[in-house]
Amino acid sequence: MKVLICVNTSKEVGDVDHLKVFANADAAETWFEENDREGVAFEYEVLE
Repeated sequence: MKVLICVNTSKEVGDVDHLKVFANADAAETWFEENDREGVAFEYEVLE
């Protein structure tokens, strides 16, 4: 399984808005569109 993660570097580590984790690319794209955010999400493998 893979997830996409976006890091908001203007927030401190631990802040609720520091990381956004998306289940898929569609969810990430929708969030970016709805929040007028510029940025990217990177894909990471979930370790089990």
